[in-house]
Amino acid sequence: MATAGKTAASNTTPTPPPKKGWPRLRALKRLVQLGVIGGIGYTSYVTYTSRHPMEQLPFDPKKRTVVILGTGWGAISFLRKINTDDYNVVAVSPRNYFLFTPLLPSCTVGTIELRSIMEPVRFITRHKSRNVKFYESECTDIDPESKTISITDVSDVKGAVTNTTIPYDYLVVAIGADNQTFGMAGVREFACFLKEIWDAQKIRTRLMDCIESAGFASQTPEEVDRLLHMVVVGGGPTGVEYAAELHDFLKDDLELWYPELADKLKITLVEALPNVLPMFSSQLIQYTERTFKQNKIEVLTKTMVKEVADKEIKVLDADKNIVSIPYGLLVWATGNCPRPLARKMMARLKHTQTSPRGILVDNYMRVAGANDIYAIGDCTFTKYAPTAQVASQQGNYLASVFDNLARIEEGQDKKITPFEYSHQGSLAYIGSDKAIADLPFLNGNVSVGGVATFVFWRSAYISTQFSFRNKFLVMGDWLKSTVFGRDVSRE
Repeated sequence: MATAGKTAASNTTPTPPPKKGWPRLRALKRLVQLGVIGGIGYTSYVTYTSRHPMEQLPFDPKKRTVVILGTGWGAISFLRKINTDDYNVVAVSPRNYFLFTPLLPSCTVGTIELRSIMEPVRFITRHKSRNVKFYESECTDIDPESKTISITDVSDVKGAVTNTTIPYDYLVVAIGADNQTFGMAGVREFACFLKEIWDAQKIRTRLMDCIESAGFASQTPEEVDRLLHMVVVGGGPTGVEYAAELHDFLKDDLELWYPELADKLKITLVEALPNVLPMFSSQLIQYTERTFKQNKIEVLTKTMVKEVADKEIKVLDADKNIVSIPYGLLVWATGNCPRPLARKMMARLKHTQTSPRGILVDNYMRVAGANDIYAIGDCTFTKYAPTAQVASQQGNYLASVFDNLARIEEGQDKKITPFEYSHQGSLAYIGSDKAIADLPFLNGNVSVGGVATFVFWRSAYISTQFSFRNKFLVMGDWLKSTVFGRDVSRE
């Protein structure tokens, strides 16, 4: 019996004590599961609500009407924030979408598709509590005395009525700016700008035309060199980022599909100032110029364009010599000037609008010399740089002003404070998966550049997309171009 009991006891396997890390692993697993379920649920909710807008209240004749001119950064920021329970809102613009302009250089070479950075205006207006009327038309005149605007249908297909007037109680002018050509003949005829969708389409088509024409049978070596010389005028963020995107297109795609031409393609950046990207710190400017040198992008600083022809430009170089530069593609990115409507309004208010560079406003965004007219964004001339960041903050600020005005009319004690710009930093892509960033930190700035900054650059631009739809499309385009390369088709 003793032997049998001893044998049974020896066959019994003791239960091992639980490992200390297991409860933590189970908790982490549960947390991940909940995160995935929550993410799927949130994505489904956002997608459903964006596709199924709520019923809207009709126009209320008892409420004041706010008319917004434009669909750029300032106008759309204002439109997204304004409370339509307080006002009737009318939007007027010749384009029926918002364009995420910082990523426009990426569209010129097919890194991102154009529609991925376009947000239809009606995706925004349809989600407001009260019906917002939108008219795809050009505002041709503003009459501050009668408080009306004149609009014209500029679409290719027109109806019986193409001109009309719209009354307003408040007017918000956010029409942006035109391309600065300095009155130089030939710029509008032969150069490509980079401000609108059609500009990017034109650049993409002309770029491929230059490459295919350079590969035409029996093409002379001199003509091949000219056709494959891409010249960018303007060393600001737009010009620098386009040159960077063009370099990536050359290294990642053209070397594969056009090996006989790729080593002949040349990129030249022309800048009148002593250096590119003057809004960045000196160390980042030097880093950018070194990167461009490594990427064989020629940078001509202290060089002014004097003449533009169909196949060449003449410049005054740093040594004060006139030099002829042949080109196949010329991209002009030199800054802004007022649009015709802004100049017309400034001429009407000439006693108070004394600057030729843009509409003068006070610290509350009110147009000098006009009642109940506000202006925001690039159409204004203020102490702030004409950037998307400034325009967006001005739009948000002005929406809060209108909210306070409505509360004051209700008898509430509200105070309207002047606009204060909060700089969130400057970003620029410089090619070869590198970016630079000047970011405010405590009482100073942090200047960084490199591959890690490139990841931050992409993250920042994804986070500032206005809708989940656009975030998804842009990320998909980046993934597609990484895996499959850019499309080298002409159209």
